[in-house]
Amino acid sequence: MNDPTSPLGVGVVGLGVGEQHARGFAADGRTRLNWLHDFESEKAAELARAIGQGDVAETYEQLLDDAATPVVSIASYDHLHYEQVLAALGAGKHVFVEKPLCRTLEELSALVAAWQAAGRPCLASNLVLREADVYRWLREAIDEGRLGRVYAIDGDYLYGRLTKITEGWRKDVPDYSVMEGGGVHLIDLMMTLARERPARVATHGNRLTTEGTDFRYDDFMAATFTFPSGLIGRITANFACVHRHHHVLRVFGTEATFIYDDQGPRLHESRNEAKVAEMLDLKTLPDGKAVLIPAFIDAIMDGDDALPMAGREFDLISAIAASDRALAEGRELEIEYLT
Repeated sequence: MNDPTSPLGVGVVGLGVGEQHARGFAADGRTRLNWLHDFESEKAAELARAIGQGDVAETYEQLLDDAATPVVSIASYDHLHYEQVLAALGAGKHVFVEKPLCRTLEELSALVAAWQAAGRPCLASNLVLREADVYRWLREAIDEGRLGRVYAIDGDYLYGRLTKITEGWRKDVPDYSVMEGGGVHLIDLMMTLARERPARVATHGNRLTTEGTDFRYDDFMAATFTFPSGLIGRITANFACVHRHHHVLRVFGTEATFIYDDQGPRLHESRNEAKVAEMLDLKTLPDGKAVLIPAFIDAIMDGDDALPMAGREFDLISAIAASDRALAEGRELEIEYLT
């Protein structure tokens, strides 16, 4: 258990979304920013001055070598996460990382081994959508039986930001996956609400919208997951859609149906066409990108068993990696879990 009277030193890597990480850790009295690292050193210096905490780390290794910094927060580009998390675990750090944790089952296997070798430190991926008020309510409603037996979960990740994939860094990443880059949020919600792991997955995709652009990979992917209970999950990652950045979720139960789309969240509890759905006055997005940080700090300070937190992230990557592989191989696959 960590000394609650001594703030935990934190280093933050990548200061796009990572700025919110930095501000979240700086605002929590149990942690203190020791280091900020970014490709643009001046950006790190400006943020350190604005927050009033932290020095600029010119290299990632400088941050890892500091024994007074037991926590690393990673918010770099997706394809850099694996090597940076691996290095942080090798240095014995607790790790908080943006999604995805890594991109393949082979990478995940190496991370699980490194995590075990490091003594199972706290490890969490920053999938904040699960903490939106409406989804916290939905989890409770399902657990209480209000929806009856859940038999289908549909989710659509509508990215709607075409130039970010045709002109941004994503087009240059080898084997970029829109399911890993965005659909991950809906797969995480699906697994959270289902309270079980999917067993098999089949995936299809196309790139009709970005054909002729510099983006080389499928901009639309649709995955169908089957669960041991019989539940079916259908998740799409739709990066080139003509739509504002948004997501859609439908949860079908034997007693009620939950729907969230651009008309708002609502609950249908009758098949009577005259009955109007109950509108839910609940926030559908979390309050920023730092909402999971307090629970992560709690786990470190309390010395909790890190397996439930880390295992959740390992299971998620197993499901996504299987989805990508199913698309590449053109067949349904059994999902291999490592923990």
